[in-house]
Amino acid sequence: MSISADKVLDAKGLACPMPIVKTKKTMNELEPGQVIEVQATDKGSTTDLKAWAESTGNQYLGTITEGDVLKHYLRKASEDELTNESPHPHTATLEEVLAKLEGNEKITILDVRESAEYAFGHIPNAKSIPLGELEQRFNELNPEEDVYIICRSGSRSDMAAKKLSEKGFKKTINVVSGMKDWTGPTETSVEK
Repeated sequence: MSISADKVLDAKGLACPMPIVKTKKTMNELEPGQVIEVQATDKGSTTDLKAWAESTGNQYLGTITEGDVLKHYLRKASEDELTNESPHPHTATLEEVLAKLEGNEKITILDVRESAEYAFGHIPNAKSIPLGELEQRFNELNPEEDVYIICRSGSRSDMAAKKLSEKGFKKTINVVSGMKDWTGPTETSVEK
């Protein structure tokens, strides 16, 4: 799976703190939800960017190494994602979903994060349909099945649950608090 970014930042040859300084400036230009690829050669940039993203509420997705270049992927969070409000009436906890998976229950898990987020870590067998593509791709799901919908924090999945309910899906369940707190098994779609 190839990773696409909305913006590429060249920070090759720069030492700490310059990759973070440039990343911060460029992130301010992005819209919420957009992904930036930061190309760096400073080996410490991985730890620095992870810590910076965590401290600012943005999301560090992962790093791919190509030769001497580290390609870091970060996603700009929206204000809505920083809150835990979930007005969709049907929710499930991460523990409930994990119990169903461990009990070998056949459930449909829909991951509505961006493809880069999904590629760097998702629940095994989860179907990836980014929220922005759901309107065109909802027919890939069975409206008669329970659909457990997950994103990073429960915000995008809440919106997706509402959209699918409006399309006639019988049971859409928003999984809270999302992949940011998931401790169950994950798999990736990228070679690191």
